[in-house]
Amino acid sequence: MRLRNIPGAREVVAADPRCIHTPEEAKGNWKNIFGNDHPINAEVGMGKGRFIVDMALKHPDQNYVGIEMYESVLIRALQKLDRRHKDGEPVPENLRFIRMDARDMDLYFEKGEVDRIYLNFSDPWPKDRHAKRRLESRQFLARFDMVLAPEGTIEFKTDNVDLFDFALGEIEPAGWKLDYSTRDLHADAEAMKDNVMTEYEEKFSAKGNKIYKYIIHR
Repeated sequence: MRLRNIPGAREVVAADPRCIHTPEEAKGNWKNIFGNDHPINAEVGMGKGRFIVDMALKHPDQNYVGIEMYESVLIRALQKLDRRHKDGEPVPENLRFIRMDARDMDLYFEKGEVDRIYLNFSDPWPKDRHAKRRLESRQFLARFDMVLAPEGTIEFKTDNVDLFDFALGEIEPAGWKLDYSTRDLHADAEAMKDNVMTEYEEKFSAKGNKIYKYIIHR
């Protein structure tokens, strides 16, 4: 799907205080940014922000960072929060955003600053020659390990069985361990108790698509 450019999105994101704009203001400084030492959870490729906004509201005792590469996508999350404020709905204070490429996470976080990374419905990059671009590849797992805490985890959800099979095959060669895996998340009553759906998850599951999920740790 072609990304629709939103005129002025770059300027809006650059001026918004909820967004972190430079590595210098972030790396090693997250406790000051949030004003506490609560665990930090990052969603890489957050899309329009439904998941991370809902997670931040559900878990006020944890901090959340939404990472998105494109301003025209990130602005949707900012607008979502603005609408909530306008409508008198709760707005999470434990949420910040970064407009960046996931390959640059170690520029914004020290080793151990992130406790959990969420990968939700990532771009599958279906061509074999693009495998290294997949966020679930061993190359990206190594990058994520540069910022995760020793007991940190990665949670991955998708409706793409080929991507899921690829992701499972990357775990052991990358030196990670599998904590949980399912090929039908919505049929797992226990797992669904704490499940927060993304826009894509709601859309795909409504069509009858199975949702695949794993949790891994180093």
